[in-house]
Amino acid sequence: MSAVVNGAGKVVDFVDQRITASNWLKRNIRKAFPDHWSFLLGEIALFSFIVLLLSGTFLAFWFKPSMTEVMYEGAYTNLRGIHMSEAFSSTLDLSFEVRGGLLMRQVHHWAALLFVAAMSVHMLRIFFTGAFRKPRELNWLIGATMLFLGIVNGFTGYSLPDDLLSGTGMRIIEGGMLAIPFIGAALSSFLFGGEYPGDDAISRLYILHVLLVPGLLLALVTLHLMILWYQKHTHWAGPGRTDRNVIGYPFFPIYVAKSGGFFFVVFGVITLISATIQINPVWLWGPYDPSRVSAGTQPDWYVGFLDGALRVMPAWEINIFGQPLSLGVLIAALVLPGLVLTPLILYPWLEQWVTGDWREHHVLDRPRNQPVRTGIGVAFITFYVLLWIAGGNDFVATIFDIPINWVIWFMRIAVIVLPPVMYFVTKRICLGLQRRDREKVLHGRESGVIMVSPDGEYSELHAPLSQEAAYELAAHRRQTPVQLDPETDENGIPAPRRRVEKVRARLSSFYFGDVVQKPTVHELEAAHHDGHGDGHGDGHGPAPAALGRGEPEPPGEQSGIGTAPQP
Repeated sequence: MSAVVNGAGKVVDFVDQRITASNWLKRNIRKAFPDHWSFLLGEIALFSFIVLLLSGTFLAFWFKPSMTEVMYEGAYTNLRGIHMSEAFSSTLDLSFEVRGGLLMRQVHHWAALLFVAAMSVHMLRIFFTGAFRKPRELNWLIGATMLFLGIVNGFTGYSLPDDLLSGTGMRIIEGGMLAIPFIGAALSSFLFGGEYPGDDAISRLYILHVLLVPGLLLALVTLHLMILWYQKHTHWAGPGRTDRNVIGYPFFPIYVAKSGGFFFVVFGVITLISATIQINPVWLWGPYDPSRVSAGTQPDWYVGFLDGALRVMPAWEINIFGQPLSLGVLIAALVLPGLVLTPLILYPWLEQWVTGDWREHHVLDRPRNQPVRTGIGVAFITFYVLLWIAGGNDFVATIFDIPINWVIWFMRIAVIVLPPVMYFVTKRICLGLQRRDREKVLHGRESGVIMVSPDGEYSELHAPLSQEAAYELAAHRRQTPVQLDPETDENGIPAPRRRVEKVRARLSSFYFGDVVQKPTVHELEAAHHDGHGDGHGDGHGPAPAALGRGEPEPPGEQSGIGTAPQP
């Protein structure tokens, strides 16, 4: 054992003398990382990506990305003698003749679904908690790009087996490309190597799937982690936690050990699901035939919203300079996703401009404290889920035994009406939770103990909050709308960009106008002095001075609780 240790020490010393890595390790090996279950979402995505790379490498040894027609003579007797592409034939061989091949196909498919799902939920967590704010705007863009590339790579991999189900999806993609004015036909011819279905689609998708997109994803993951390491991790509000520090466990050995164990948990769960739940049994669909479409075809969940948009969009078509333009396809497949996703991608800068908040943030928001942002997020989720359900409108009509046109018209109305309704409902819920938090900070929590005064009045005794609980409820800054500057300065010169500033002021008022502000120092002192007001308590709640020395806020906005004690 000592010989092994000595040999390893010599190797480390050899490397360190040439690249001086020990200095970097000394500075960073004890870097603190906060601990919270929501931070595991990004790790699930990362570990799923690693499983994808490992299982994909295994599958690449046997898969043949060719559309050359062959006669199948393999182990699956139901398809023997059937003409099919070499890609589909090799997929059958992987499933029935390569030891462990079917399990690895299942692992790869389930890992892909989990990868996209974990990235999606991770991005939602970042959105709702404000983790995209300065200085993390670049990582927000990188995350959005990775999500897009993950969906693209998932679809290309879904199409590689050249079975009837994936071929139907490729047909839909071909229709979307043909709807693009002037260049659609050229794009389709380039992808398929001629008129659909062509002879080159599988080989070109294979290059995208195993080389180009994974390389981009690997580079973006590396960049994402480097930026995360440099900027430090965000953390939730709590005593001693500020925008200037990070409270958590050291990277080595605690975080390394926990993440290493969690990787094997993710890998084990994916393997268990893959071994027990069948997915994409291509031998049941058979080889792709352009003249056939299997009933009840559904894509993987992450592209279901596009299928739903195509199904609910009216069949509009116009002519421009003698060229037909299929608006029903173009809007659903290209315009609609762009109109929805572009504002979400640019949202960090839009929120900065509207709120005037250009400070660096390392403490996360509670979603209730940002009711407009939370409402926008819920409206987006509602819109997405409705389109996703619309992608299975035939199943809905069959299960509930109703005409499919009823389902289509309901979805057309719902995707327009329900997102604003859910925005309003979510905003009102957030404001209600803010009022409850404010009352807790001022008067304490409800204890369930009823007291009777000498006058016969019944009132409930409020128990005081702990200093930690009170701090967490009021750690955020007071939020006020941006004030519009005077039309002219002291010299009578008109203010520049007046119209733009008016729009900004209105949006800021929309964003913060209804926010329930946290208590001020004077309100806390009054509540503490009066026994939490109206006799609802014993007067022993957390006093402002006992909750921390305070981190400066703008004049007139100080709170005795929402200020951080200095570490």
